[in-house]
Amino acid sequence: MIVITTPTGRIGSQLVRRLLDEDRAIRVIARDASRIDRAVREQAEIIEGSHDDPAVLDKALPGADALFWLVPPNPAAPSTMEHYLSFARAGAAAVARHGVGHLVGVSSAGHGWTSPAGVLSAAFAMDEHLATSGAVYRALALPFYMENLLGQLDAIRRHGAFSLTYAGDRPLATIATRDIAQTAADLLTDPSWAGQANLPLFGPDHLTPDGMAEVISEELERPVAYRRIAVDEYAATLRSRGAGDRMVKDLTEALAAQDGGIYDAVWATATIAPTDFRTWCREVLKPAAHATSS
Repeated sequence: MIVITTPTGRIGSQLVRRLLDEDRAIRVIARDASRIDRAVREQAEIIEGSHDDPAVLDKALPGADALFWLVPPNPAAPSTMEHYLSFARAGAAAVARHGVGHLVGVSSAGHGWTSPAGVLSAAFAMDEHLATSGAVYRALALPFYMENLLGQLDAIRRHGAFSLTYAGDRPLATIATRDIAQTAADLLTDPSWAGQANLPLFGPDHLTPDGMAEVISEELERPVAYRRIAVDEYAATLRSRGAGDRMVKDLTEALAAQDGGIYDAVWATATIAPTDFRTWCREVLKPAAHATSS
């Protein structure tokens, strides 16, 4: 039995589909079962609730061989660090209680970074705590998600531009969520691996944001430019959308770490996933852009 958290999220939903396609027995933990696709509800066992709740985990983990762990974002959390650790404490204790053998978590690349990194530091702390569970553990150590750009489809469509705080002429490590889901599926269905380790997983490109804009332009067949914004400008945008001071700090620290090269130390030795940025643009971004314009 494989237990999946966040089954309706961008990564979790793809992971669930892959495992069901392989006829694997899965159990999912979902805060709102009504959001789960009907086909999944017919094939998977569903435990409703949040996976930071020990009672929910005690319903989900009996008989589990492996667990996929992802902490859902909570912009309203007073502390991102405490948000991640509250999930990790509950998870580690439950994994130990139920003797779950294999644990795969979604984390960030950059373990060993010594400066504050906001949300990324919280992910590193989560990994350390989950490792106390006694399960063999792989932390999928990930860079910038290509899917983050889907949040800028309106700007791309209306203004022909997307924005980040990153230098336009500096390569930015990226990863497609479908490759995260496939790697997680491979690990969760293979009981032969052992030990506890971080697994940096990067896409095959070494594109700069300016280079990404060129690819997007070619695939969408319209000019798209990259616009670098200052961290202070990004912080002001967050505040205008209701983010509190602590959340702004957590997110801007993460961006500062990204801008400062937090991913660079492991890039050369990372496992390389198959989906390149052009393929992702053609198969994911372009259809999404067409859907929003229709």
